[in-house]
Amino acid sequence: MVRKKKSEPVKTPKGVPGGKRVWKLMDRGATIGAGIAARQASALTWQAATRRKPPADTNNPDHDVREVIAWAVLGGAIVELTKVMIHRGAATYWLKSTGQLPPGMTSLKPVEADPDPEPVQTKRRRGRKGR
Repeated sequence: MVRKKKSEPVKTPKGVPGGKRVWKLMDRGATIGAGIAARQASALTWQAATRRKPPADTNNPDHDVREVIAWAVLGGAIVELTKVMIHRGAATYWLKSTGQLPPGMTSLKPVEADPDPEPVQTKRRRGRKGR
C-alpha cells in the first residue's frame, strides 16, 4: 500500500493586496447597512415607547413640537449607536481576518519601549589645546 504524503497547508500572508480598496467597500457597505438598520430600529423603538407611529413629516406644524424634538433626539441617538456598533464590528472582522487594523486606523495603545535598548555610543570630544 502506498502512503500519500500529507500536503502542508498553504500559509497565506497576513494583509490583503489592495486592502485599502477592500476596506473602503466594507466601510461603505457598513454605512449603508447601518442607515437601514437604524431607521427601522428607531421606528420600532418609537412605536414601543409611544404606541404610535413616528411622525412622518416633521416639518408639518400640526405635529407637537415636543414630539418632533423627542423623535429627532431618539432617532439621532439610535442612528449613531447603530453606526458605531456596525463599524466596530467591521473593523473587528478586518482585524481578525488580516491581523492588522484597517487602513487609516492607528492603534490607541501606546507603543511599548524596548526593555533593553542598546547603549548609544558617542564620541568623546577632546578639549582644545590652549584652553
